[in-house]
Amino acid sequence: MNKSWQTAKYLFFDFFAAALAWAAFFIYRKEIIEPQYFNGWDVPFEFTTQFFLGLIIIPLFWITFYYIVGFYNNIYRRSRLLELGQTFSTSVVGVIIIFFAFLLDDWIGSYKNYYHSVATLFALHFSLTYFFRLILTTQTIHKIHKRKIGFNTLMIGSNEKALKVYNEMLNQVRPAGNKFVGFIELDKQSDSVLSNQLPMLGHISDIIDILDKENIEEVILALETKEHDKLSQILTIIENRQITIWGIPDLYDLLSSMTKTNTIFGSPLIKISNGLMPGWQENMKRLIDVVFSLLALILFFPVFIILAVIIKTSSKGPVLYKQERIGRYGKPFNIYKLRSMIVDAEKDSPALSSENDARITPIGRFLRKTHLDEIPQFFNVIMGSMSLVGPRPEREFYINQIVKRAPHYTHLHKLRPGITSWGQVKYGYASNVDEMLERLTYDMMYLKNISLYIDFKILIYTIMVSVKGNGK
Repeated sequence: MNKSWQTAKYLFFDFFAAALAWAAFFIYRKEIIEPQYFNGWDVPFEFTTQFFLGLIIIPLFWITFYYIVGFYNNIYRRSRLLELGQTFSTSVVGVIIIFFAFLLDDWIGSYKNYYHSVATLFALHFSLTYFFRLILTTQTIHKIHKRKIGFNTLMIGSNEKALKVYNEMLNQVRPAGNKFVGFIELDKQSDSVLSNQLPMLGHISDIIDILDKENIEEVILALETKEHDKLSQILTIIENRQITIWGIPDLYDLLSSMTKTNTIFGSPLIKISNGLMPGWQENMKRLIDVVFSLLALILFFPVFIILAVIIKTSSKGPVLYKQERIGRYGKPFNIYKLRSMIVDAEKDSPALSSENDARITPIGRFLRKTHLDEIPQFFNVIMGSMSLVGPRPEREFYINQIVKRAPHYTHLHKLRPGITSWGQVKYGYASNVDEMLERLTYDMMYLKNISLYIDFKILIYTIMVSVKGNGK
């Protein structure tokens, strides 16, 4: 199952449909609309430069728009009915944008031609786009129903509920695509009624290794009411990963209307969302990250060159400093900064910097106060390991110490770490674990209130701190 290839197919046919619709609409404008402006005179038809530019610009607009609204997320889990509604709504909004951007200066015979143009463009674009999407999605759904496509699924729990759900899903008329690789027990003393149907992969303490080893894509939580005290512990681990989580609703949940499900033929499972932002905001955030970072690298390039010369001539060592940090979903990555300390500042063991740290070079103090040492991290943002705004990434050495005192710290791994953060703006650099814990409060507030609005406010305050040079 190749998600990149599946996404590429949707991208290609969306582009092709948009180009085909625009070409047909161009002919309609030239053959139907414009002659009304010239009172029926024979207007020579030709494919202009604008036509060929439109065949590139218009489809790229649609692809970007679909990305922002989150159409290409979770590409294998698609519903034809929901896709119909999504294609309809995005077509309406997109056509309106194109009308005001490109069609207002058209030659028209009367204002009614505007209505005809908008209606025609919508009909062409919507019908062609959904036609190709319907084919692709139908093919995928049929492969899932025939069990040619499956999603590695882990059952957490081994009770009667788990057995019932497993049997129901195994005998579904239209399988949902779950490929069970095994189950894990909540404790070593539990009775495993699933052991005759599925391999027992371990216990709850082994869950991290099992998720990685078995490449788990979906998890089903089959817990008894008395086991719900372990739910938070389980979700803390799973929610930090790109895994779809399903749960079995209790009778109380159903009676209190607290659950939602999207399946008719399958087991009544509820989806436990681990999304922190609406899909369109999450994609817009990523788009802003990339565009802003590209502009920042271009804008700060002369500053980077000047600082690089000063760093190189004022102290021995490289211009750039590389260090491994822990990023989204707990995966390590290399962070890049302009060097602000002497070489081998942490030769013996990891050590955080303090306000009067002798290891910081003279230019390094200026870099830290203005946050100019962070310039190379725009490259990290473009590569996808970081975001403009998010919790500051830490080293595993310190994370292990933090987690002992604040286990909820791992919730921050749901997010891409950021060049700046709420904690960075309010608190600054931390010089010890106690200060990291104080800063954690602000980062947890960001996690609970994340939005594009909050991101913009943090960016504005970061710029103010950098310009004033009063960063810690």
